[in-house]
Amino acid sequence: MPGIVIIDYGFGNVRSVQRVFARIGREATASADPAAIANADLAVLPGVGAFKDAIAALRSTGMDVALTRRAATKRPILGICLGMQLLASRSLEDGVHQGLDLIPGAVEPIPAAQHGLRLPHIGWNEVLDEGADAIFSGLELNRDFYFVHSYHFVCADSRHVAAKCSYGIDFCCAVRNDNIFGLQFHPEKSQDNGRAVLTNILRIVEHNATATA
Repeated sequence: MPGIVIIDYGFGNVRSVQRVFARIGREATASADPAAIANADLAVLPGVGAFKDAIAALRSTGMDVALTRRAATKRPILGICLGMQLLASRSLEDGVHQGLDLIPGAVEPIPAAQHGLRLPHIGWNEVLDEGADAIFSGLELNRDFYFVHSYHFVCADSRHVAAKCSYGIDFCCAVRNDNIFGLQFHPEKSQDNGRAVLTNILRIVEHNATATA
């Protein structure tokens, strides 16, 4: 599928995400141009760092508007790690900050200390999909993915929860609202399982595009 654009806004490991798409035979380009993001077949929003700084960067460049318009026309978006959290209505990280509000919900701290656990949550952990979502098609065993985060997405509507993971609490680690996808784990660091999930998402996107053509 041509036209995979990774949003280059200074808060994502863009090159690593490009490489993982290349590993599954798909070319992805990086861009800081809102027009390129608006016209992409799939817009990928990676992210590492602080929510308030990342959302400010999107707004200062007009990328927030490009993403909102994509969502309004049901054009596909994939958020990864902080990129998934930016899809939320708001974040409680270092104050209260408004997000893109593409999937209703709030980003809240993981209450790890209550369970004798450390933050950030780093490393491999098992993912359990909630409703046999096609994102995880073919992954019946060994559902381990790589995480690095201290906050989690609390969906306002449980129907948007595509998968959960456990770290002291059960938390949402994948979201989906039609053609908007979010992954809290890093598929680019999750080896075969990460590549399988990205392949599944691309298949869903292509199927939906064909069905509406």
